Amino acid sequence: MTTPDRLYSSHQPRFSVAPMMEWTDRHCRAFHRQLSRHALLYTEMVTTGAVIHGDREHLLGFSDLEHPIACQLGGSDPKDMAASARIVADFGYDEVNINVGCPSDRVQSGRFGACLMQEPALVAACVSAMKDAVDIPVTVKCRIGVDDQDPEEALDRMADAVFGAGSDALWVHARKAWLKGLSPKENRDIPPLDYNRVVRLKDRFPDKFIGLNGGLQTLDQAKPFLEVLDGLMFGRAAYQTPQILGDVDHRFYGEGEGEVAPWQAVNAHMTYLEDQLRKGVKLAHMTRHMLGLFHGRPGARSWRRILTVDAIKPSAGLEVVKRALAAVSPETPSAEAAE
Repeated sequence: MTTPDRLYSSHQPRFSVAPMMEWTDRHCRAFHRQLSRHALLYTEMVTTGAVIHGDREHLLGFSDLEHPIACQLGGSDPKDMAASARIVADFGYDEVNINVGCPSDRVQSGRFGACLMQEPALVAACVSAMKDAVDIPVTVKCRIGVDDQDPEEALDRMADAVFGAGSDALWVHARKAWLKGLSPKENRDIPPLDYNRVVRLKDRFPDKFIGLNGGLQTLDQAKPFLEVLDGLMFGRAAYQTPQILGDVDHRFYGEGEGEVAPWQAVNAHMTYLEDQLRKGVKLAHMTRHMLGLFHGRPGARSWRRILTVDAIKPSAGLEVVKRALAAVSPETPSAEAAE
């Protein structure tokens, strides 16, 4: 397990894959771990009610290979957040994170997510209660503001509150969320990104960990931000083109001689796939997270087609993945042009 002092050390950058509903489940994280040993991986958001009263093994279970791993909680009752944080820590997670960024109607009705940008004191109370309950890092992921809030004032108030309560890090999605009038999907693109707002926040808190999230597409685009900020969090780009993760350890952590090639990651992942198949997990539940791996490479269309069509068959096993890999393997290059 990664120790708290190393997880947010000021001496090394932190690269992470954002929590994404219906995407960053345990099978996605296990696959991403084959591409990067060091990237911090997040669960999908889980609510305090589900953690306290639901099937905890189903919601929180993960493989040891997924470390370092953080669990994101949705909730706003300090007592429930503390109880959930204890459960998360007991499961062996390396960090627990508070969702102050999701704009969906369902999340708003539960009084958590982005609507909490309007209640920084309540978020701070949750941080304080969680810090008292666990020894692992407690962090917050927020927006720069919501609706008609002034991002200068709103983000400063949130940062003042959560750092004052002891938050170990603040990850900032650098765009507003519109709680009324825009869908969650529209909220990912329509409000303009404001990376400079996050940089200005770091100027106010030079000794606190502040990471950047929102719209990051390539490592070349993102790396200059590490000159002034402490971490980078990739979302859709890491999921849809996971080969990005293959260069993270080399470029950001000085490990290895170069990037992890996509086909190397697939071969390394075979052991996990085989183990899960023996446990009754359907192949398609795992390979759906791998579809974008060869994006832009010859054979990518065949890779996607084989995994999409054949992995859903009742008897689908590793032979499906091996056949898909043969379509893009450097040992047997395909003449098919990538899309």
